[in-house]
Amino acid sequence: MSTSVVLPALGESVTEGTVTRWLKQVGDTVETDEGLLEISTDKVDTEIPSPVSGVIEEILVQEDETVEVGAVLAKIGDGSGAPAGDAAPESVPDEAAAPAAEAEPAEQAPAETAPEPAAAPAASGGKDVVLPELGESVTEGTVTRWLKQVGDDVAVDEPLLEISTDKVDTEIPSPFAGTLQEILVQEDETVEVGAALARIGDGAPAEAAPQPESAPAAEAAPAAEDAPAQEPEPEKAPAPAQEPEKAPAPAPEPASVQEPAPAAGVASSADDATPYVTPLVRRLAQQQGVDLTQVTGTGVGGRIRKEDVLKAAEAPAASAPETAAAPARREPVVSELRGTTQPMSRLRKVIAERAVASMQATAQLTTVVEVDVTRLSAFRDAVKADFHSKTGDKLSFLPFFAVAAVEALQQFPIINATVDGNDIVYPAMENISIAVDTERGLLTPVVKDAGGKNLAQFAREIADLAARTRDNKLKPDELAGGTFTLTNTGSRGALFDTPIVFLPQSAILGLGAVVKKPGVVTVDGKDAISVRSYVYLALSYDHRIIDGADAARFLGAVKARLEAAEFEADLGI
Repeated sequence: MSTSVVLPALGESVTEGTVTRWLKQVGDTVETDEGLLEISTDKVDTEIPSPVSGVIEEILVQEDETVEVGAVLAKIGDGSGAPAGDAAPESVPDEAAAPAAEAEPAEQAPAETAPEPAAAPAASGGKDVVLPELGESVTEGTVTRWLKQVGDDVAVDEPLLEISTDKVDTEIPSPFAGTLQEILVQEDETVEVGAALARIGDGAPAEAAPQPESAPAAEAAPAAEDAPAQEPEPEKAPAPAQEPEKAPAPAPEPASVQEPAPAAGVASSADDATPYVTPLVRRLAQQQGVDLTQVTGTGVGGRIRKEDVLKAAEAPAASAPETAAAPARREPVVSELRGTTQPMSRLRKVIAERAVASMQATAQLTTVVEVDVTRLSAFRDAVKADFHSKTGDKLSFLPFFAVAAVEALQQFPIINATVDGNDIVYPAMENISIAVDTERGLLTPVVKDAGGKNLAQFAREIADLAARTRDNKLKPDELAGGTFTLTNTGSRGALFDTPIVFLPQSAILGLGAVVKKPGVVTVDGKDAISVRSYVYLALSYDHRIIDGADAARFLGAVKARLEAAEFEADLGI
């Protein structure tokens, strides 16, 4: 049984590669991790190592040919593939293999049956799942969470575990189907790219293996007894090689050999029922609603290409209106206020009056920056459990933004200033108003003297103020005295808005939702695309005393503080 060598993932944005040179040829013996060929992509030139030891039986992609990631490049066997074709020694056309088979005709039959049972224990022993390359400069990763446990069955491309690196946090899918037999790297352990993470096998072959072992005990006679009706057929036509090959076909050995084939699913082999499908094509099929089992592949070895998926997606398009009409219409949620007239509450009148007065008395505009909070998100995830156990408070992103904003206010106090006639007043402290959404309307309780407060203090005071605001238990002075406001519009999923500055303050910072999306990062002087976490920060300010350059400097300081994510000394636990 042969193993397929596929073009591995060589980077998140790399979808194809060109074979520049084969380092081995058909018939050469190779060892595991020995260089097989050289591949060139638009991001990297590298050698592709052999995933197994054996003999190169076939090269499927020639030099200068370009193929997609996941395409089968070659097939490697254990050397038994050639003798297997010489089961009929009379067939002289098998050239060099024929004399080798004829040298010991009496021992050839046992020798051929031996490799087949040997394949079963190999499958039951499992194949290793290794940490793949996750970027050009990423050399190691930390296991953050196992999504499967020992004994669980997994399918091809089903997520196995989550990995965290300094560039990306991602799931590692299973490269083949089978049963998770062993976890080799525990959670929170860090390993290098290429290290074995787990072992996946078939599970069944371990029990099936003893059956072939019993066969050699009576190989000469039972082999003939297993197919008495077919024995005369080779005698009637001894010359053709097909007749002897049909005799072993109904024997139990092929069944045990075929069981490991799905488990080996690193790539499609000649015995696979379903060709290999790249993650890109599988994701496209999911997006298009295409059943891959119903698609006929036109790629190498019947591999399904993205063009095949797109073509299959066009067929059901015509019937889509009929299937869409079948489900019952989803009834929208209708508020009881629809079609009514309600008087403004006292709080709503106050907010309306203050908003209009602020807009008429000030010259307001908004500046927005995008902040990469990937490191901050990883730091928060790493400490939030310990933080909660020691403080009793959840560690959201808001305390981090508050600490960064207060430090920037101390550096650029104009953002914290107020207007008094023709004078600019610079307060001696930073009193941070926190916008809280309640059933009665928007209220802004104040964290007093916020300069120097750590994350634990901010988390405690914000949680306390928000709870008492919603329960209408605030004291009047807890709503007064704010010099700068934070409004977390991202808590409801908004990317950003242009918040209104309420007098007498001169600025308000809107915090958008933290979202993951592709981003360009520079690694070793080269640009690469990685999954990053981003947030938009929108600063609205009174242009009477704050210029755009002042706003940009303030936002730049907040951005630098958050992207550095150096908050270990600010935890307060």
